[in-house]
Amino acid sequence: MVKTLLVAKELEIPPNFDVKIHAGKVTVTLGEEKLVKCFKHAKMQISTDGKKIYLKKWMSNTKSAAVVRTIASHINNMFTGLKRGYQYKMRLVYNHFPIQASLEDGGTRVEIRNFVGQKMTKICKLPDKVTCRRSEDVKDELVFEGPDIQKVSQAAAQVHQLALVRNKDIRKFLDGIYVSEKGFVKEEE
Repeated sequence: MVKTLLVAKELEIPPNFDVKIHAGKVTVTLGEEKLVKCFKHAKMQISTDGKKIYLKKWMSNTKSAAVVRTIASHINNMFTGLKRGYQYKMRLVYNHFPIQASLEDGGTRVEIRNFVGQKMTKICKLPDKVTCRRSEDVKDELVFEGPDIQKVSQAAAQVHQLALVRNKDIRKFLDGIYVSEKGFVKEEE
């Protein structure tokens, strides 16, 4: 199998951002906010000179060379998340029994009641730095916000999985909580 000698990528660090890299752990800071992600599993060189981030992978086949672009995208998502924030909007869809979603602990825990008439309360604890709130303009809509796209989307997926219809025809029983919109908290300047 042919191996590529070097796969390299450079990333510009946007203004006002501070990036520290130590042993595969990337820390991005903007003011008081900071995000930390560990990329040790990638087995590649990640370095910075203050203006750019350099990603290098030596002697890699095609599959492992793809990791370089993936990690570059993850780091760009960290910049975007700290600058603009990520937002997922979810709608409560029901036919007969109205789903009741309550937000506890300041929007860090979601409780779902009366799903398809069930008496059981379903509870979802959200990942840290992810908050949930009700939409002001749309009825039965939850808005998840946070700086880390992976945690925000994970929170939305966990809430979606709480409200799944089981042992019934899912073509007929469409009740649930579905992602209706993905976007940013702040619009681009």
